[in-house]
Amino acid sequence: MAVEERDPHTGYMTTGHDWNGIKELNTPVPRPVYFFLIVTALFSVVYWVLMPAWPLGVTYTKGLLGIDQRNVVADSLKQAALERGVWTKRIEAGGFKEIQADPKLMEVVRQTGRTLFGDNCAACHGLNAQGGHGFPNLTTASWLWGGDPESIAETIRVGINSAHLQTRSSQMMAFGRDQLLKKDEVDNVVIYVRSLSDPAVAKQAPAARMDAGKAVFAANCVACHGDDAKGKADLGAPDLTDRFWIYGGDAESIANTVWGGRQGQMPSWEGRLPPLDRKILAVYLFDLRPGER
Repeated sequence: MAVEERDPHTGYMTTGHDWNGIKELNTPVPRPVYFFLIVTALFSVVYWVLMPAWPLGVTYTKGLLGIDQRNVVADSLKQAALERGVWTKRIEAGGFKEIQADPKLMEVVRQTGRTLFGDNCAACHGLNAQGGHGFPNLTTASWLWGGDPESIAETIRVGINSAHLQTRSSQMMAFGRDQLLKKDEVDNVVIYVRSLSDPAVAKQAPAARMDAGKAVFAANCVACHGDDAKGKADLGAPDLTDRFWIYGGDAESIANTVWGGRQGQMPSWEGRLPPLDRKILAVYLFDLRPGER
């Protein structure tokens, strides 16, 4: 039978168990542990009394404080709506320049606009709004239908070649496929168009072909792109003198465009986004351009 004894070093009694000369002490539980256990138990009782806690079939104990997390969330949403209403009313009533001149409103526009763009526009134009093949870069000053906030807002509203009755409509004709131009005329005008944005092409191309291409351009392209080839926002015709190309600015891409034509499409967002969201998006996109901040 195991015999208890007092450990001479700690003063605690042993349990009487011995393992290869190692004796087990009957060390008492520290008093702080009892203290925290008592506090925890008291806290539990108080919590059960004050807060919703115990299920009772189809209901539950409400607690003396009557706190309901659903009501807390509902109150938070109401408060958020009130706070949102302060700046939404200012944006709805203010003009574009007025909004842009207000740093606090622009902070809201940048935060909210980023979310709206990511949810609705990034699938085509990319998260950074720099577009891709067939989708324009929205961070530059090169806009088909005008890059001021008013024009951007209208484009968002009605779309481009969309089902909206007031949609912006534009189309690049298939000059080669529809036999409006001969193969050599297409080749010459491609060289000339490339030279408008790339001086190196102008230096390398034979003068005769440049002149021939310029003549083809004057006879077929200036009606939309203008005598200076800088495009016409009222027609949705792009500027051919900069380096921003929707379908690519290399010789093959431009040749494919001239030969087969292009007809981009953007859906109308009038039925998808409320006027406030479209207005925020317009200001946000304008703000993405270099030098606008």
